[in-house]
Amino acid sequence: MNIGELARAAEVSTDTVRYYEKQQLLTAPMRQSNGYRCYGPEHLSALRFVRSAQGLGFSLKEIRAVLPALAQGRFKRGQIEELLQAKLADLDQHMALLRQRRKELLATFASLQCAPEVALMPAQATAPKLTARAQPSGRKPKGSPLDKLCASHGA
Repeated sequence: MNIGELARAAEVSTDTVRYYEKQQLLTAPMRQSNGYRCYGPEHLSALRFVRSAQGLGFSLKEIRAVLPALAQGRFKRGQIEELLQAKLADLDQHMALLRQRRKELLATFASLQCAPEVALMPAQATAPKLTARAQPSGRKPKGSPLDKLCASHGA
């Protein structure tokens, strides 16, 4: 099949196919006498594997590292389980970080001292760092950059 047929079968663009080739995620296809690439079913399988692994959160670098063992039939279930467990641990860590950021955003929102109708000018809105955080005692922080911004607008 040609590059367009492969791309359609895998539901990707031809640019994606070329990029994956360049990144050595797909083996170089045979060339026809006219110079066109000629892909086989192994290319479609590899392309689907790459897209599936990306969908699970694996980077192209991580995928590239397992492709040789996979192609040689040396990729065992234990190795797959290790990779999946590591990806789950990464995901759990990222989710914990996102939960912490959410708490910080809620604390910052709760610490705002200015009236809701205060309009900030774009240059002024980006000037201060949003660093207000809830105090361990649950009190609102005093003198945060957000409070100073609100105060400068007479709120």
